[in-house]
Amino acid sequence: MNILVTGAAGYIGSIVTKELIKEGNSVIALDNLEQGHPEALVPQASFVRADLRDSKGLEKVFVDYQIEAIVHLAAEALVGESMIHPKKYFRANVVYGINLLNTMLKYDVKKLIFSSSAAVYGNPESIPIKESHTAAPVNPYGESKLMFERILHWYGHAYELKFISLRYFNAAGSKDDLGEDHEPETHLIPNVLKVALRQRQHVAVFGTDYPTSDGACIRDYIHVADIAGAHILALKHLGGNQANKAYNLGNSKGYSMLEVIETAREITGASITVANHPRRPGDPAVLVASSELAKSELGWEPKKRSLEVIIENAWKWQKEHPHGYESKRNRVTVDSR
Repeated sequence: MNILVTGAAGYIGSIVTKELIKEGNSVIALDNLEQGHPEALVPQASFVRADLRDSKGLEKVFVDYQIEAIVHLAAEALVGESMIHPKKYFRANVVYGINLLNTMLKYDVKKLIFSSSAAVYGNPESIPIKESHTAAPVNPYGESKLMFERILHWYGHAYELKFISLRYFNAAGSKDDLGEDHEPETHLIPNVLKVALRQRQHVAVFGTDYPTSDGACIRDYIHVADIAGAHILALKHLGGNQANKAYNLGNSKGYSMLEVIETAREITGASITVANHPRRPGDPAVLVASSELAKSELGWEPKKRSLEVIIENAWKWQKEHPHGYESKRNRVTVDSR
């Protein structure tokens, strides 16, 4: 199958691309390289440097490659920034996404896997979080993901589009020579490992008075390889009864920030200094997924559940790439606000 992967030079996009190729698919890797890394592009894929805002350029991709399905991962994804520049997030994650959908319709492509987020739920009413949980985002990033999910619903109703939305919880770990390298880095595990590498003095812990066993907030970490595997299964189900709905992708087990830090100390052998800060507004005490629906309908189950394996994989990549991908050093930042 000829599959277009948007955001293919990103953290998850690169690993999804690699797994799709292993399955025998031909992948067209689309990325504008504003945030993605050239080194993360899988050589066996056909790379196209293009932007979803460019409708004419996007149409050329569909003409040149006879696209049969889309895996849509390209997005702006910094929660804090979305609170300051919401228009940037609605434009990139909604308006440019509509450009993609309209191009799909023009060239009669009716299959799409969407990279969504647990941020669509907002503050949890119950744990673990099921897909039936009320969707009430508390930031523009989550709102933009939910808006696009709703747009997909109506495109499916009107135009027979087949789609599956995958709501990731906290992606972590690495796969082979592909790992996590964001600028700025906001995720806990890579930031903890930067302290182990002596690139940072400490790791910030926001809130030590939550109603949890150690006072720190609890999150659900899912290995990036397991996320990639879910995309393979979702593509196989696009023509059946499992299409046109959303699935959680989580470990269904939570770890506190302090547990993550202590596990990283054991794996790295480093003394990782913690700086305690007050809670951040809107941070729930516990966020843990129920992934039973993905298990029962897609046949998906995480294979790398243990926190030790997740951190070991991330640590291996960080040691081999202590400053991330080389291209990051020479990047000219493009402000698309």
